[in-house]
Amino acid sequence: MTRFLTSAERALSTLREMIMGGDLRPGARLGEVELADRLGVSRTPVREALSRLAAEGLVQVVPNRGARVATWTVAELEGVFDLRASLEPQLTAHAVPHATAADLDELDALARRMHEVGSPGEHQDLDALVPLNRAFHDRLVTLAAHPTLAAALAAAIHPPIVRRNFLTYDEASLRRSLAHHGEIVAAMRAGDPEWARAVMTSHIANARAVMVRAARQQAAREEETP
Repeated sequence: MTRFLTSAERALSTLREMIMGGDLRPGARLGEVELADRLGVSRTPVREALSRLAAEGLVQVVPNRGARVATWTVAELEGVFDLRASLEPQLTAHAVPHATAADLDELDALARRMHEVGSPGEHQDLDALVPLNRAFHDRLVTLAAHPTLAAALAAAIHPPIVRRNFLTYDEASLRRSLAHHGEIVAAMRAGDPEWARAVMTSHIANARAVMVRAARQQAAREEETP
């Protein structure tokens, strides 16, 4: 039997998609009255949705100032990528000796599918790319079998930042990112942990450059706004 969504669930789903899709930009004010009118609901489900989105890290609620789409400062982004750069290459290297032929085939299939849906062009689908990317990276972490490093990495990764990565990439940066996944699989097939570590290091550096540049541009625009 089909279950109908409540007003709060509909508001949550719609607002999440608007933020993740870029319709509501970082720093945008989220007024309950305006959003209720826009979504065709009362203020109560909007308030509940904003509370949930704040828990997910997509919204920031400041006392006496209301809610805004979450932003990250240059320093915060650099901190996130510093942690990823120290942890994820290590986990990737640890994954190499544990990967079976079936594991490598699975990773290769994910890398190829990411290339299909993520490559710039009329058939590009960034919404489909995000879960594929997450599955690829999660598989590497699982294969690494290193719970301490895995827990530290999980605390460092913020899904909204990862989603915004793909929205922010220029064509060259996106193509580099997609190619890195295939090269990581090649390194693992060769049984070379240092090669795999090096590619993941480049992969994170590419993402860092894109996100930090975008954050600096956003900060500059905000300084220019009277």
